[in-house]
Amino acid sequence: MYVVTGGAGFIGSNIVAYLSDAGEEVVVCDWLKDDQRWRNLAKHEIAAIIAPPQLRAWLAVRRGIVTAIVHMGAISKTTETDIDQLAENNIRSTLDLLEWCTENQIPLIYASSAATYGDGSMGFDDVFTPAALALLRPLNAYGWSKHVVDRRIARLLQQKEPLPPQCVGLKFFNVYGPNELHKGAMQSVIAQNTRKLMAGEPLSLFKSYHPDYADGGQLRDFIYVKDCVNIIAWLLENPKISGLFNVGTGRARSWLELAHALFAAISRPPLINYIEMPQPLKNKYQYFTEAKMNRLWAAGYSKPLTDLETGVGEYVREFLCRADPYR
Repeated sequence: MYVVTGGAGFIGSNIVAYLSDAGEEVVVCDWLKDDQRWRNLAKHEIAAIIAPPQLRAWLAVRRGIVTAIVHMGAISKTTETDIDQLAENNIRSTLDLLEWCTENQIPLIYASSAATYGDGSMGFDDVFTPAALALLRPLNAYGWSKHVVDRRIARLLQQKEPLPPQCVGLKFFNVYGPNELHKGAMQSVIAQNTRKLMAGEPLSLFKSYHPDYADGGQLRDFIYVKDCVNIIAWLLENPKISGLFNVGTGRARSWLELAHALFAAISRPPLINYIEMPQPLKNKYQYFTEAKMNRLWAAGYSKPLTDLETGVGEYVREFLCRADPYR
């Protein structure tokens, strides 16, 4: 039995789909609220849905039954300003699960974020030591909340304190793919714009305010959610592997390249407008992200990653252009 927190969300529901389709018993821990995220789960068999406040009590009577916990649940808005909510949902909940998994010797895979790297001036190397992590300066409270957990686990590891038999943090870079439609303004540019572009509207990208980057030349490491799921599946199959790993492609691509891939997927010529960036973002904007993937490769992961054009094309044609866009 696998427990997936945030299992009705974007990455979480894709993990649920994989595990359920593989014949595993899957329990989802999440809020379904009043949006359409239930549809992220609708095609797959699940054993139960647990509200987050009930999880600890639910786990307490199922010692020895749970195979692993895949913890994707979090407030994922990079613009969130309620720091107490971030502390409760992103920090406290993860450390509570870490404690439970340690006590019961259950594998834990949890979501960190590339937002922990801040402006990237210290690089994007997933070194899992207190000294290396202390150099990073996240640009927003969301990134900070993920960074707190990484630093705590790194400290416990350094001090040789007890930890789960498998403890893995995953620093996700810019993930796109099916089942993100409930995320509103936090959807990928692809999800937000495909139908608008098909109707003939232009694509809006932010202007650049950095002399080293042209408008549309800002760079991101875009990774297809299918690759994220493949990495997590591989980790679950290899429970002796622990650590903090980047989850990207290792190749930065520009927003303009993403735009061209998107227009190609809908067979339309590019039509792009450059717009002013909201003032609150200007001092918190990452102009370059690129995952260093050597530690994951060294750990033994070898499956090829999806290039941007292939991933965008599949996402658009197989999901966003269909009447039922859910996985």
